[in-house]
Amino acid sequence: MKRTSIHRADSRLLGVVVGVVVIAALYFARVVFIPLALALLFSVVLTPPVTFLERIKLPRVLAIVLLVVVSVGTIGLVGWKTSQQFVDLTNQLPSYKKTLQEKIQSVRGPSSESLARASDTVKELSKEIGALTPGSPAPASETRKTPAPPGSPPSRPLAVEVVPPINPFESMQNLLGPLGTAGMVILFTIFILLDHEDLRNRLIRFAGGSRLNSMTQALDEATLRINRYLFLQLLVNSGYGLLVFMALHVIGIPNAALWGVCAAVLRFLPYVGAPLAALMPIILSLAVFSGWGHALETAALFVGLEAIVANFVEPILYGAHVGLAPLAILVAAIFWTMIWGFAGLVLSTPLTVCLVVMGRHLPSLAFLNVLLGDEPVLSPAAHFYQRLLAGDQNEAKQVVEEYLKEKSVEEAYDSVVIPALILAEHDRHRNLLEQETQDFIFQSAREIIEELAETESGPATESTARTPASLSSSEFDDSGILEVLCIPARDEADDVVGMLLAQLIQRNGQRALSIPMGPTADMLSQVADLNPAAVCISALPPFAIEHARALYGKLRSQFPKLHIVICLWHFEGDARKASNRLKLSNGHGFFTTLPPVLEHIAFHAQKIPSGARQL
Repeated sequence: MKRTSIHRADSRLLGVVVGVVVIAALYFARVVFIPLALALLFSVVLTPPVTFLERIKLPRVLAIVLLVVVSVGTIGLVGWKTSQQFVDLTNQLPSYKKTLQEKIQSVRGPSSESLARASDTVKELSKEIGALTPGSPAPASETRKTPAPPGSPPSRPLAVEVVPPINPFESMQNLLGPLGTAGMVILFTIFILLDHEDLRNRLIRFAGGSRLNSMTQALDEATLRINRYLFLQLLVNSGYGLLVFMALHVIGIPNAALWGVCAAVLRFLPYVGAPLAALMPIILSLAVFSGWGHALETAALFVGLEAIVANFVEPILYGAHVGLAPLAILVAAIFWTMIWGFAGLVLSTPLTVCLVVMGRHLPSLAFLNVLLGDEPVLSPAAHFYQRLLAGDQNEAKQVVEEYLKEKSVEEAYDSVVIPALILAEHDRHRNLLEQETQDFIFQSAREIIEELAETESGPATESTARTPASLSSSEFDDSGILEVLCIPARDEADDVVGMLLAQLIQRNGQRALSIPMGPTADMLSQVADLNPAAVCISALPPFAIEHARALYGKLRSQFPKLHIVICLWHFEGDARKASNRLKLSNGHGFFTTLPPVLEHIAFHAQKIPSGARQL
């Protein structure tokens, strides 16, 4: 055990060291990794059209060159048109100077002028006080400059400047400049597309080793998600830019087409793109128009449009295509911006998608999917049990209610409540639960089941207002045959599940009752008094078989004509071996989930003649 703990600690330490080394390499070698990452992104986007052109008998080299030329030409044309718009705007700026000055003056107002005069007065007083303070340097007009004797120390200490070490990669980046980076991206893209299959196979061999299936699925899923994300974002951002152009044109903002293109491009940047796109049109509206109405209309346009797109359009379109948690997108944007600057902000979402997909398919990277993915990390049953452990009954009930929006009560009990109680039983038998916590879990589960029974049954009537646990033996004697009696095998968890089983049987139209946990002799006495047609023994793991078998033997010996059904909830072993171990008589039932138990009871209840006590 000690050796295993040491091995785990060493593995975690090694993982931390590897992570630090990888981040350092990404930072210091960003002049190479940024063009490579951009080229990989472009190659993912261009691979489908390259494949299509190959299918129509166009040579691969020619298809790649054609697509790269068209892409570069399109980007260059858009950039040239945008630059022309900027030049036109720059030429018009001097004519807006007077309006801007009036706006600034109106904002400052008389109070700002008074504050400025007071600030100037304080500055003058501070100069005079400094001149009169002993030891303070005299004014320049009163100080004579005398040459210092040779070899004497300087009158003032010399300033020391710390020169940072030269980063060769950064020097290369400054030397190459944007044009060099663009050229590297184009070259990388062409070579990646040319050797696409070979690079893919090498990556699978390097990262996956023997996990060929996992790596293949990971690459396919990452490619599919990134393509869908970029395609949908292109559609959304294009529509966003078009709406911005038309609205700004109606408002009267100059160069509306320029701001529409900028809005469409900047929205590819997570979180900061929309505010940056709105900044210049708002400032321009302040400079062009004398009043404040146009500026308010422009600001309202961007706020309203962004609210609609971000909260309604994008969640509907993107959905599970990205698979990232909102917080993960923000953290990834900050991280990649710190590492790679503006290019990292552009690449943050695609790179994080790749990390999440790798975490889904490679066990060693599973923590990435947990930290960054949007999939629930806790099953509904585990979430329900965790909220009960935390003492939050309301949120535990909300977990069940959320599940009920898409599933039935029967499925909610079978997939959420019963597995959660099994988790509690395992922890209880390992002495991990205090008695107070146990009582709260079982009592809360009981109350939630009773509330769901009232909700599902609708308005209470004389015959439906009672829950199964509230009915007494005298009421059954007066009202008719007790068809099913649910009894716990050993403890309170078995009792809770027996209660919900009786509730479901009653909802199906049969008369059912559950009795609380107590001494075996007392429960057998209640069976004799109630004289049911059938008994369902409710037992939960981990010691369900032994307890159920003991109780079953006593029931069978004392009531030989009684029909008995044993419910070993979510038993994971061999059902046939368990049935042989229980030594069931012919006709007696053995089930592990709720649906077959309810079907069995409903089927045999039809065979009960008037006054009978046997299924």
